[in-house]
Amino acid sequence: MTKRDYYEILGISKNASDDEIKKAYRKAAVKFHPDKEGGDETKFKEASEAYEVLKDGAKRQRYDQFGHAGVGGNGGASGNPFGGAGGFGGQNVHFDFGDGGLGDIFGQFFGGQSGGNRGPKRGRDVEATLQLTFEEAVFGVEEKIEIEMNDECSHCHGTTVEPGHEMKTCPTCKGAGQVNRVMNTIFGPIQQNTTCETCEGRGKVPEKVCTVCRGSGVERRKKTINLKVPAGIDDGATIRLREHGEAIGNGQKGDLYVHIRVKAHKKFTREGDIILSEQHISMVEAALGTEIDVETVDGSVRMKIPAGTQSGTDFKLSGHGVAHVRSDKRGPHIISIIVDTPVKLSKKQKELLEQFQGAKKHGIF
Repeated sequence: MTKRDYYEILGISKNASDDEIKKAYRKAAVKFHPDKEGGDETKFKEASEAYEVLKDGAKRQRYDQFGHAGVGGNGGASGNPFGGAGGFGGQNVHFDFGDGGLGDIFGQFFGGQSGGNRGPKRGRDVEATLQLTFEEAVFGVEEKIEIEMNDECSHCHGTTVEPGHEMKTCPTCKGAGQVNRVMNTIFGPIQQNTTCETCEGRGKVPEKVCTVCRGSGVERRKKTINLKVPAGIDDGATIRLREHGEAIGNGQKGDLYVHIRVKAHKKFTREGDIILSEQHISMVEAALGTEIDVETVDGSVRMKIPAGTQSGTDFKLSGHGVAHVRSDKRGPHIISIIVDTPVKLSKKQKELLEQFQGAKKHGIF
């Protein structure tokens, strides 16, 4: 019986890369496996034989040059790498498809771990909220934040080893950080490298674990962190402090994220680097002009109001607003003038206004 071309069996070109060969075989193995409903044992064996040759650079070269004769006519060895009709012939099979191969699929379905997974190497990130006054946000402030978290063990300093002792080679994995285990699956017995549970992938364990943290490398306690809040920070901003989060034994600390909340001010509002406020004056002051004291974040400032100022007129006080976070330059403070109309008038005031109104009608003003 004439054997089919290996490239044709896998549905790939003769220029296919190693990765394309792996993916093609993975697809064929899943589709044609005889233990699967609708599987095809003959096609599964063909795909397995083709892969055994094409995945090996030397065998592939001989096959490309001499055809089936160059690899013994049957895949170079047993033909079906799984052996025996109806499956795997009881032998252990180790899949090495790299990223995205069947090894990953088996890990997902059977609870395996990738050989590169060496356990946690970084502590958890921590979040905190800091409330500031309006002025603190404008000018910046230094605050102390107290947080309860897993911090580095004060006795072993995170090494997990009792002081005076050292780390030794893990007796379970012999320093490899991984162990090989066999799983029985629908594909037969599968060998898989998993992270050593004894040393969590480090390859070493303490001669004697720390008597304070019992080998965890951390202690639960309250920690005080000094935080410098920059001038000009706004409500809703977040400050990230690298490696100020939770500690972990023999690993890197997580980060601390501080969320800023700014209390509302009774008189001021903010738009970016601009501070806004209102100032009330009488209609006489608006008509004749005046000088008033206005409140700013820098204190009281004397401001001149020209005669004839209308209600709603804005005046700008440069340099009295909010600082840009990345510079010392400050925005302006905008004062909106509100002209108050008197509600209650004395008899004399009413007479004066009536005289003013009459004079206006006769064109005196």
